Amino acid sequence: MEIRTLRYFLAVAQEENMTKAADILHVTQPTLSKQLKALEDELGKKLFVRHSFNIELTEEGIFLRNQAEDLIAMADKISNEFISMDDISGGEIYLGLAESWHINYIAKTIKSLKKNYPNLHYNITSGDTEQVIDKLDKGILDFAVLAEEPDTKKYNHLPFPKSDTWGLVMQKTDPLSSKKSIRAKDLVGLPLFCSGQAWNNEISQWAGSIFDKLKLEGSFKLSYNGGVFAGEGLGYLLTFDKLLDTSESGKLCFRPLSQKLETRLHLIWKKNQTLTPMAQRFLEEIQSVFRSN
Repeated sequence: MEIRTLRYFLAVAQEENMTKAADILHVTQPTLSKQLKALEDELGKKLFVRHSFNIELTEEGIFLRNQAEDLIAMADKISNEFISMDDISGGEIYLGLAESWHINYIAKTIKSLKKNYPNLHYNITSGDTEQVIDKLDKGILDFAVLAEEPDTKKYNHLPFPKSDTWGLVMQKTDPLSSKKSIRAKDLVGLPLFCSGQAWNNEISQWAGSIFDKLKLEGSFKLSYNGGVFAGEGLGYLLTFDKLLDTSESGKLCFRPLSQKLETRLHLIWKKNQTLTPMAQRFLEEIQSVFRSN
């Protein structure tokens, strides 16, 4: 199985049309069809269902698409790393980031590096712990930022200088906005939004015996999306401070949780991992940024 063939397969899977995919790949349609038929024969599985005007992935095709995306990403990362080995003015960094205002430390570090290495290119993947850890373990990422304690047997880590504060985001006109802080019992019977990971960990621990009385209305991986729903009055969002516009000009407000709840981010990378020169420079720079804060 060749990387080129997987690129062909992904193009067809994305476009759901053989003609469009062939145009994008700059190959003829018969050539593309032949390559995909050979791939199906090699795997012994049917990957597509061909309709009159489009192509639909089978279950096996969906499985291959998910695996191929990671394989192509890994191949591209390896190629870019070799290309940049002799480039003293740049290189590639691959980061998987949790959602937090303190990601500004990452941005400051990259800004500082760009002054000395103008050809630096950075690739950002956002997601929950499971998603970024999976890519880190596969070698697709150099570093990941987690909003939880890392497995120190598998990863080196640097704690961020400051913690994120949990609270409730709601409409400014809501009666709860008059409170200075929010208790768990204030939330009983209310429709709540939160990430599934935080709901089952930080929030369940914070709420204690009240947790079983709380109602998760909807789960959001991105606070911005949860904020849109909270802004429409559909519920209340449990999230970190400073992720959403809760300024005087907006319609949302943030109130911290009573019995203060905080989460510290950690920058992690695999133990015994050989970092590229640019990844090593990034690590040294962010250590300096952390020390100065």
